[in-house]
Amino acid sequence: MFNGIIYHQGKVKKITVSKKGKSVFIFSKISLNKKNIGMSIACDGVCLTLVSYRNNILEFYLLDETIKRSKFRFLKIGDYINLELPLKYGQDISGHICQGHVDTTSKVSKISKKGASKILDFKVNKKYKKILIEKASILINGVSLTISKVTKNGFQIWLIPHTLKLTNLSNIKNNSVVNIEFDILSKYVKNYIT
Repeated sequence: MFNGIIYHQGKVKKITVSKKGKSVFIFSKISLNKKNIGMSIACDGVCLTLVSYRNNILEFYLLDETIKRSKFRFLKIGDYINLELPLKYGQDISGHICQGHVDTTSKVSKISKKGASKILDFKVNKKYKKILIEKASILINGVSLTISKVTKNGFQIWLIPHTLKLTNLSNIKNNSVVNIEFDILSKYVKNYIT
């Protein structure tokens, strides 16, 4: 379980591909040790298991299902990844409750500036429109954000300078692909009433 508050990033150093998936090696100064092997870590919002850790290199293995459902199908060396350690009992939740179970990907359709902040518009598949609620939480690349507006083709969010400074959302461009996890309460309510 995570809360979408990002303090760490990593850089993809190596990718190896097999028939059933791919191994991703990420360099980060996040504080870990070999006892943390087996731990779940949110990588751009995707809950992955730490397979190995050595010299600040974190290794994760991605199965085909994860690759198909996430932006990791486009992953390349040099990409920056938002990293979040799992919540500990008694820890404050500053964002919202996140599972690390990415629902889909989305493309940036428009970027506008408002002072030092940015306004981003995203397109989503029509089947997800019922889950989108203005002022509800949403997880984008592992970052807990608020939907500022539901639009005809998707939704809009605002990024403040602090978020831009600490996350890979600062590198986002038009047509960039991001991981999306919709608010768990919205999903459960929709499932219950349909």
